[in-house]
Amino acid sequence: MQARGELLWGADAQGGAPYVFQDPMDPNRLIGFEVDLANALAEKLGVRARPVLGPWDSLLELLARGDFDVALNGIEVAEEKKRVCLLSRPYYSAGERLTVRRGDPHAPHVLSQVKGRPVGTLPGSLAERILRREGAQVRTYEGGQDEIFADLKLGRTDAVLLDEPITRYYGTIEPDLEVAPGSFGEVRYAVAVRLGEEDLLRAIDEALDELARDGTLRSIYERWGLWNPETAALLGDPNPSPSGVPEQYDAWRAAVGKVPPFLERVKERYPATLALFARGALMTLGVSLLSMALAVATGVVLAVMRVFGPLPLRWLAMAYIEVVRGTPLLVQLTLVYFGLPQLGLRLNPLTAGVLTLGLNYAAAEAENYRAGISSVPAGQHEAARVLGLTRWQTLRHVVFPQAMRISLPPMTNDFIALLKDSSLVSLVTLTELTRTYLNLANAMRDHLGLGLLVAAIYLLLGLPFAHLARTVEARLGRHLKAVAR
Repeated sequence: MQARGELLWGADAQGGAPYVFQDPMDPNRLIGFEVDLANALAEKLGVRARPVLGPWDSLLELLARGDFDVALNGIEVAEEKKRVCLLSRPYYSAGERLTVRRGDPHAPHVLSQVKGRPVGTLPGSLAERILRREGAQVRTYEGGQDEIFADLKLGRTDAVLLDEPITRYYGTIEPDLEVAPGSFGEVRYAVAVRLGEEDLLRAIDEALDELARDGTLRSIYERWGLWNPETAALLGDPNPSPSGVPEQYDAWRAAVGKVPPFLERVKERYPATLALFARGALMTLGVSLLSMALAVATGVVLAVMRVFGPLPLRWLAMAYIEVVRGTPLLVQLTLVYFGLPQLGLRLNPLTAGVLTLGLNYAAAEAENYRAGISSVPAGQHEAARVLGLTRWQTLRHVVFPQAMRISLPPMTNDFIALLKDSSLVSLVTLTELTRTYLNLANAMRDHLGLGLLVAAIYLLLGLPFAHLARTVEARLGRHLKAVAR
């Protein structure tokens, strides 16, 4: 790490404030109290901090793969986590808080009242374990913290149990919601380090000790409005009351406490997001084009094997197609990215994403091409043999041109579907278009307007390819019209 000059730290910007999120007023900037903490840690270690974004519930798996040096994003101190990683000394502590609808006479205000009732929380969290122990109908959310409280407002859940920082930023600012008094458990956050990296763990612990002694941690937490008695006791600070101005919390609340009117967002906020969306769109387009090229090449080979190959090759092609079509793409991506390293094969994120998408769509393309090949009448094969054409010449000059015209429309549909399925590569730390949208939507608390914008971008990405396919199809079919006349 020191030779590289960078501390690579894993986090998930999709969760939202106050941990790691896009600045609502400058979406090209990543902010949050853990961003400040990572920068302070890196400074103590004599390096720069560089975030690597990935899904929150996969951070420890990504850490074990070696995608970054540490995971720093609300990683809770828990015994089950110690089996898969090393945990530093805790750097923050907070209570679990229960949020309900204001004025709801049937709202639960103690844990014993959540039994059998739908309650929202984050997956893999202490709050989830508490709710399951109490017999609640636990609803977990992958999209972000804002969505959890939105469902509570809409009446889809009866309560939300989450860490105090999340509750402060998303529960207390909503006039339709109220936070029940008292704490329902205590959670502590630590920095996660790979197993076997004891030297790095000691360096992290020493840096955290220094940051606690010199008041840096307290200063960070006060700026974000997060200083509390639990953290004061954890750090050995005799003053549990905040003394600094929560400038970052006030700035966040001013920016997103009330979402501006749609036209104002279109004029002032959305233009600032276009650079991020452009980078996400380029990643989506690049992954999709590379994956489709692999899918087309592999699909042609599979189709030829299945139609013209000897029996063993036909069975092999059929088995591949059925297995790949019959298993979820997400499972395949997880196997390639997290499973293959256990066999000694570690692929980088782009290679893993392209390979999985390409080989998955190759099965669909093979069936498209097989249907196109089968649509060519047997008489044309016979005519080609009479003319003295070899098998390869028959395929090249007679069968494939006609099969291509038949296969082109479904192939275009598959490419447009691939554009959308490329969103799954966010699992392997690639920030594509959908992931960019989710990060921004949760940071700016604006799912509708940004959703319409990203939908329009996807439409613009797909339309040129649909038009190109229609043009090629028309050119391939011109000779048939001439024969008909």
